[in-house]
Amino acid sequence: MKIQTLEEALKRIKELEKEVAELEKENKRLRERRSGGRKKHDETWMNAYKGFIEKYRDGKSLAEIVAEGDVSRRTAYRYLAYYKELQTKTDRPADKKR
Repeated sequence: MKIQTLEEALKRIKELEKEVAELEKENKRLRERRSGGRKKHDETWMNAYKGFIEKYRDGKSLAEIVAEGDVSRRTAYRYLAYYKELQTKTDRPADKKR
């Protein structure tokens, strides 16, 4: 498209400005979205973790906790590893292995 008049140039500038605004909006949306993968220790994570630890401290085995369906087996092992890591950092003995 070859621009030959001032009116055509101004029209094309408005089109490009609109396109840039749409791209900036899309860029902002993409930057603010939550990506997959491991999440930070947000409120939802902490609630799930606390629920797991309560059950674990009450004497339930990992298999029993996983069977309830609140967490996957892999997540249960991650929570347990995190719990034991915290216990060693605070110099408190972790519960015995079940």
